Amino acid sequence: MSDNHDSDGWFDKPENVRKLLKVFYVICGLLVLVDFIVHRHIYHDWENIPAFYAIYGFVGCVVLVLIAKEMRKFLMRGEDYYDE
Repeated sequence: MSDNHDSDGWFDKPENVRKLLKVFYVICGLLVLVDFIVHRHIYHDWENIPAFYAIYGFVGCVVLVLIAKEMRKFLMRGEDYYDE
């Protein structure tokens, strides 16, 4: 066994990250296309909007990020909190 700690990890290489992002974008696009093909049993009228769940998920993530940014203002400790 060799202890080679100098080698970069898979996610440290920018070309691998770009490949992974492309795969994620393709998967997201396919899921939006499948939304037009697969029949869903809806309970509310707004679920008939094309790509409703993709839009709903995106808006939900944006709202979570905005809430977290506001929470950071009163939850964050100073840089020297543990050094006091």
